[in-house]
Formats: sequence, structure tokens, C-alpha cells
Amino acid sequence: MNESSLFPKVVFYGTPEFARYCLDALIVAGYPIIMVITAPDRRSGRGKKMNSSAVKEYSIKKKLPLLQPENLKDSNFISRLKNLQPEIQIVVAFRMLPKVVWKIPYYGTINLHASLLPDYRGAAPINWVLINGEKKTGVSTFLINEQIDKGAVLLQKEVSIGIDYNVGILHDILLKLGAPLIIKTIEGLVSRSLSAISQEISSQEKEAPKLTTENTRLDWALQIEEIQNKINGLSPNPGAWTVFKNKGVEGRMKIFKTKIVSSLPNETINKIVVKQGEILIATKSGYLNCIELQLPNKKRMTAIALLNGYSFDENATVL
Repeated sequence: MNESSLFPKVVFYGTPEFARYCLDALIVAGYPIIMVITAPDRRSGRGKKMNSSAVKEYSIKKKLPLLQPENLKDSNFISRLKNLQPEIQIVVAFRMLPKVVWKIPYYGTINLHASLLPDYRGAAPINWVLINGEKKTGVSTFLINEQIDKGAVLLQKEVSIGIDYNVGILHDILLKLGAPLIIKTIEGLVSRSLSAISQEISSQEKEAPKLTTENTRLDWALQIEEIQNKINGLSPNPGAWTVFKNKGVEGRMKIFKTKIVSSLPNETINKIVVKQGEILIATKSGYLNCIELQLPNKKRMTAIALLNGYSFDENATVL
């Protein structure tokens, strides 16, 4: 290890666009990326086409050395990693690393997490801060240890959440905060000006579990603000969903964008009402104007476009 070097040798782990942006920032800043590690290609979509990660595509374009290990405990992979002699490892949106891997570098292995730790540890922090109606969030860098997202925190950057933010908007904001925070973290570790602070572990922290079919379904018994928060927290992907019944047939509907109409409904709660080209759902605390939605076997579209060829009967409801 050359302690005089301001640009330690980096092994980078990541998969989605969030990670690609951070990798690009490291290269632009002049850090030597001696290896990029990303997820194996997977089949997805209706045609089951093989798809590469955003990080892989970027690495190929930049001619960066690349590995896609299936098993992070594989002895050949670990041996190759040790032979590279990385001085620091950066992890952004990647699976959990085994101890034998994260213990290798001189400066340790740094993870960028899209929340203000210790709150919202887990797989989907950006979604859950919006679902829970938080007013602020941020990004954190921390030293990886044996527990998921519980390592000592190095740096954090906070940002306010706008009332009209959805996951897409907040993702892009945090992405632009995260990349410079990684660089600042490396600089602090190399200059020894940065101290890691242990996270206080308690039962009070808010969690960010993996999104499932069950926890992405809308609950129409909630207050209208809570319903809209969930829609924002799941838009554009994977999309909040509900079962609806129209013309005697049940189906699944996704709702991506809404506006609260504060007037109390005259109709039965959960009723779908069409008024002047708008699709309204009656809740106990107001109407929810569904601006963008998706019905079975249809593309995502605006309410106006949907109503151009589709109709709801007078008994249509959400369930």
C-alpha cells in the first residue's frame, strides 16, 4: 500500500444506473478502477432476452476490466481479487459481500446507501421514505461489516423532499448527491481526516424492506394523503396497484400519478367516478384524481387517453 497516493486503487461493485453514475464520477475524478464487479446477465421481459446491467454496459464502453461472478465466495474469484491488491472497494446498489471479500482492502470497503442511516436500512430506501411521507432524506457512506447496512457511518448528505416527488425524481436527486459524497469519503479516508461513527442500534429505526406484491398494494382504508404517498413511493416502478371491478369483471390496475381533490365525496367510498374527462376514486377523506394509470393488457397512459377508448360503468369500484 502506497500511503502517499491520493488516488488509491479501486475495485467497484454495482449494477443499476445509480451505480453507473457513481462509477463515472470516480473515473472523471481520476481514480484508477482496477476492476468492476457487476451482476451476471439475466433474462427478463416477455421475450426473455438476456440483459446486461447499466454498470456492465458502461464498463465495456470505457474498456474497464469486468467480472460477473455468480458466487462471491468462489475461491478463484477471491484469489483474483486479492492478487489485484485493491486499496479501497466501493459498493453501490449491489448484493451483500462476504467478509473474506470486504476485508481485503487497506482502507476498507465503502457502501453508499440512499438514506440517512440508521433509518431505512434495506433494499428499497428511496421507495419507503416516500411511502412513509418523510420530509427529508439523504445519502450515507459507511464501512461494510457483517450486518446489512449497519456499519460505521462515514459521511452523510441531507436533502428535503418536495411534495410532488416520486421515486424517479428522488432517485435522480440522490444519485447526484451520492457520487460526490463517495469521492469526499475516499479523500477523507486517505488523508485520515475522517472518523467512522458507529450506528446506534435500536428498535425505533424505520426499515426499507424489499418490495413485494403484498406491500405494493393500495389500502383504500387509509387517509387519502397516505394513499397518494404510496403511489408516489412506487412510481414509476414497480407501480402501486389495486384490484378494481368494472362491468362485473375484476382486474388489476396500477396507478402512477394522482392529485388530491379535497372535497368530501358524495359517492360510496371506493367508487370510481368519471367526471369531465377525469377518473376519480372516492376515499373517506376526499377524491383521488388518477392522472396516469394502467389497466390489464394496456400500456401506462393518461386518464384522458384511457377514456378515449374505455369506459367505467356506474358501479365500478376499487377493492
